[in-house]
Amino acid sequence: MSFKATSRAIIACFAALSVLAGVSITSSTAATTTTISVLNQVIEKIPVKGRAPKTGYSRAQFGQAWADVNRNGCDTRNDILARDLTGIIFKVGTHNCVVLSGVLIDPYSGDLIHFVRGQTTSSLVQIDHVVSLSNAWQTGAFKLTLDERTHLANDPLNLLAVKGVLNSQKSDGDAATWLPPLKSYRCSFVARQVAVKSRYKLWFTAAEKATIVSILSKCPNQLLPT
Repeated sequence: MSFKATSRAIIACFAALSVLAGVSITSSTAATTTTISVLNQVIEKIPVKGRAPKTGYSRAQFGQAWADVNRNGCDTRNDILARDLTGIIFKVGTHNCVVLSGVLIDPYSGDLIHFVRGQTTSSLVQIDHVVSLSNAWQTGAFKLTLDERTHLANDPLNLLAVKGVLNSQKSDGDAATWLPPLKSYRCSFVARQVAVKSRYKLWFTAAEKATIVSILSKCPNQLLPT
């Protein structure tokens, strides 16, 4: 092949690579724009109000604790443990329902926790309502039916197996008052709160929304959990 032919081949190759790169960049930008747009659209549809009074709130307003709402024969707590833990050992005779032990990588801290079912050990891993039931009550859940509140309390979207002490620290705080100490998880955490509040037609406080928007601005590729 002559020098000129070789040069033309090289130039053509670079041109082709440039086109491909252009397509890839364009596609990536479009995907990011779509992701941002979806989250922003959902956030902007959620009303902003002050917290309603806690009057009338009790755990009983959200139905039976850890009800088997999906009718799979297991209570919700064990469903979430089975979803979030690894290396699970189930209690014999429970049809792979009751979790006896397993390993959790705590999403809130990144800590590795060895879960063992027992009176003094089960509390090391707790199931957190990402939007706490008290917060949900004060931001619109008091308007829901008992059946709707029961589903909210047992919805896997709103539940995470977490380090017990952090669940206690969080209590009924919203994004404006409590965030996971593991900063790399904060985008996922607030995105999940957005998804829950949207699904159950709850509202934000002004401070809560401001915090969520600020956090999500740092992670433009964050998806809305479903």
